[in-house]
Amino acid sequence: MKKRIAAFLDNDSTFGQIMGKCWLLIAANLMFLVFSIPVITIGPALAGLFHVCLRSLRSQDEISPVREFWKGFRGNFRQALIVWLIFLAAAFLVLMDIRITVHADGGIGAMRYLFYLMAGVGILLILFIYPVMAAFSDTLPHLVRNAVFFIARNPVRAVGAAALAIGPMIYTYMDLERLPLYAFLWTLTGFSGIAMLISRMLIHDFEIYLPDKNKMDPEAGQKQELK
Repeated sequence: MKKRIAAFLDNDSTFGQIMGKCWLLIAANLMFLVFSIPVITIGPALAGLFHVCLRSLRSQDEISPVREFWKGFRGNFRQALIVWLIFLAAAFLVLMDIRITVHADGGIGAMRYLFYLMAGVGILLILFIYPVMAAFSDTLPHLVRNAVFFIARNPVRAVGAAALAIGPMIYTYMDLERLPLYAFLWTLTGFSGIAMLISRMLIHDFEIYLPDKNKMDPEAGQKQELK
């Protein structure tokens, strides 16, 4: 009986593997929330979160979510912070323009559709650039180019990933009666769960350019050092 219990609780057992995945998601989610508290550090926290998810998908061994999160957060801090600050500034300007044009008539009112398009493109870019940043070592302009490359490679999947990231947040906002339950789920594994699903959607394309766990430029094919 003791042997059966020990086998059931072993890390290599099905139960042990499930518990290991749960711990990884919970720990990564908590790290993301803590490091996102200053708001301006949400970008680096996203890079750290995707770093954990992509590492777990590519590694055959168990990884430390805390150590890997810190590694991704610190290693991508400067680039991720710049991207996030630019996104915040652009989002503020676009939202102000939408507020103005949505109440206007004629040609000015019709311009709101242009701003809707700009908002959609911005969301796709911000959604893809952080997993790309976590997977590839490159300059910021090249990371943006690579994000566009992966979006254009499969636009349907890109839109699906955006819906997966934004849909639950919109639903949470619309269903305020269950807000305590949703708050608990978001705190437990909400962000890390979505990041893991998106990482699973992207990992197959990333793997083409990551042979032998080396980071590569998807267009130039130049090997780069693993972060």
